[in-house]
Amino acid sequence: MTVILDISRLISRIRHSTPSGVDRVEMAYARGLLKLFGEDLAFAAVHPTGRYGRLDRIVALSYLDELERRWAHEDGRTRQRSIPSILPWMLRLLPRKAPRQNHARPIYIQVSPHHLTNRTKVEQILAAENARFLCMVHDLIPLEYPEYARPGGATLHQQRMETVAAFADAVIVNSAATGQSLRPWLGRSGRQIVVHVALLGTEQISAANQESLPDQPYFICLGTIEPRKNHLLLLNLWRHFAEVLPAAEIPKLVIIGRRGWENEQVLDMLDRCPALQGNVIEMSGCSDRRLATLLRNARGLLMPSFAEGFGMPIAEALSVGVPVICSNIPAHHEVGSTTPDYADPLDGPRWRGLITDFAAQGPHWQAQMARLPAWHAPCWNDHMQIVAQAINALSENR
Repeated sequence: MTVILDISRLISRIRHSTPSGVDRVEMAYARGLLKLFGEDLAFAAVHPTGRYGRLDRIVALSYLDELERRWAHEDGRTRQRSIPSILPWMLRLLPRKAPRQNHARPIYIQVSPHHLTNRTKVEQILAAENARFLCMVHDLIPLEYPEYARPGGATLHQQRMETVAAFADAVIVNSAATGQSLRPWLGRSGRQIVVHVALLGTEQISAANQESLPDQPYFICLGTIEPRKNHLLLLNLWRHFAEVLPAAEIPKLVIIGRRGWENEQVLDMLDRCPALQGNVIEMSGCSDRRLATLLRNARGLLMPSFAEGFGMPIAEALSVGVPVICSNIPAHHEVGSTTPDYADPLDGPRWRGLITDFAAQGPHWQAQMARLPAWHAPCWNDHMQIVAQAINALSENR
């Protein structure tokens, strides 16, 4: 049985040095499926030229190695690579026509939303491969909360979900919360589509390095700066801290993530609010090595999101013994269980009280540190076993 992994997303990110969450998931699938299926795993992609096909295996693996090297070591690079500099990779990664299948139908796997808006393209790919389709849905946030999406984002995501409902034979979701949101879309299709819940694995965080750190206790907020992440709550709290606390007692806030969309008020505060200068540190283009050092030495991780499909930063922080304050939304409870301290994303006084307590290593911080050893990290091995079961079920029901 041939398993085909689509890595279109990773190829589309060839000009970038730091990954998004979806990038990391696609990479984890490449490594995990390679371990499970070995020579039976093939790589394919919709190339930036628009052409679909199979990739040379050696070239694909070399490209994955190159991406992981960048993610681990390239620090502070926020500008995209020039087009001339990536042309050699673009040429090497040109796809070839899918080979004819003279045996069992392959399983085609796509874990990013890369070209799901193009229903015709997906139909053509599945026909060319004569494959069954297993895909991942990360969230339905643009449909459930269109105010947090880019303009037109809800329409695009509706197209993706319609493609999934029309062609998927099985779906992996990253949380039960995402599965619950997806079921009405699948139900309206009239097709029998099996949904498998598999929490995303926890990324392995490297050891801390001897690098400069903020002098005072600091908190980490990790993720793209976009409206649903609720950075505005934290910035207003830090402006309040600057107004009421002596300078030596103000904890630092380190925001790690690129600037996203529809963020005028947040970006104005970051750029022009005097009270935040020196107290809030914005970092983009942070390598995995630098991130590991900052995370391991933080007083806590803050994640006040209004909506998430999963909560990867929560798992990463808890996995290295760093306590978490996060919003009390279903996806966060799935990954954090009873370990984090939860707060309504609009409850400013509770967030202020918890952050103040954590900064001073107070009772709430101590209680969570006592709970931490009992927390179980979701792992990629468990996730990939669920994926393997889904693949085997599809191969048996042809």
